[in-house]
Amino acid sequence: MLQRIKLCLQLIAMSKLFFLLIYLIGLNGFHTTSNGKRQPALIIFDTDIAEDYDDVGALTLLHAFANKGEAKILATISSNAFETTVPTISVINDYFGRSNIPIGITKRNQPNRPCPQGWAQAIIAKYSHTYSSNNDAKEAVALYREILSKQADNSVTIVTVGFFTNIADLLSSPPDEYSRLNGQDLVNKKVKRLVSMAARLDSGKNSGKEYNVCIDKEASKKVFEQWQKPFIISPFEVGEKIFTGIPLVKDSGIQNSPIKDAFTIALQKDKNNIGRMSWDETAVLAAVRGIDPYFSQRKLNLKIKDDCTDTLIAGSKITYLGFNMKPAAIQNIIEQLIHERPIKAVK
Repeated sequence: MLQRIKLCLQLIAMSKLFFLLIYLIGLNGFHTTSNGKRQPALIIFDTDIAEDYDDVGALTLLHAFANKGEAKILATISSNAFETTVPTISVINDYFGRSNIPIGITKRNQPNRPCPQGWAQAIIAKYSHTYSSNNDAKEAVALYREILSKQADNSVTIVTVGFFTNIADLLSSPPDEYSRLNGQDLVNKKVKRLVSMAARLDSGKNSGKEYNVCIDKEASKKVFEQWQKPFIISPFEVGEKIFTGIPLVKDSGIQNSPIKDAFTIALQKDKNNIGRMSWDETAVLAAVRGIDPYFSQRKLNLKIKDDCTDTLIAGSKITYLGFNMKPAAIQNIIEQLIHERPIKAVK
């Protein structure tokens, strides 16, 4: 009898540990069902894809995760409006067999110019794409509201690897045909977390300036002040230590790939033989697979000043990432993922 009691106690302890692990996994990245089965992370991807090609790598990571059943891409949205932006996104989505992913773009007045490095024009000319111009895409906030209104509560992860333009506009949006909720309430109801490549804290200082924050500083100020759901930041000082793309362009087994072509053209244009710094990819990795074991984290808060400097202030609103694994180890993981090829994927 005593042995049976001990056995029962052991089973109960193991059961508690099992459910604790499932709970932690759910917090760290994946959605889980009541029976502990992993569900793909539901992602809206907000990019400034145009000049910089780490956005190409980031979107490739998302498709790689979708191929593996780890993510579902709900929408791909741009915070800028280069003339090549929407066709470039469409080339990548189509290449991976997901031409049905909706594309949105900000309709604010912005300089309408081509990608200066030429890689975007090259892949648009070479590869098929469902969206032929920015005019084919839906206005960014309307697409956000349409997609969010259809999702389960607290289920969507938004990944921003560009400016905060669209997120700020979403927060300010009024009720419409998609939802009777205003933007702030719709976000609070439907969004699980925001994961952003943004900000920097210079070594030995409590402040810094970073491109994504500075390009639309008013939008950045609004989001940093008003965002109310979990907010994870992969900062400049993380991505600048991770270099990817050289093994991809040297891989003779990959042919007719817009991803490889984009990196090849851009790296040659930059006379770069070490790889592109991989800021945007780190945000996608954290959004889908979670913070552990890749990154360290600390809780803090940041204020965006009038000159777009992000400065530490009191509080713990933001989860700010650093390194847990060595940069080279994360680099290898990202490099493998950007080698992803299309499969007969579901749409």
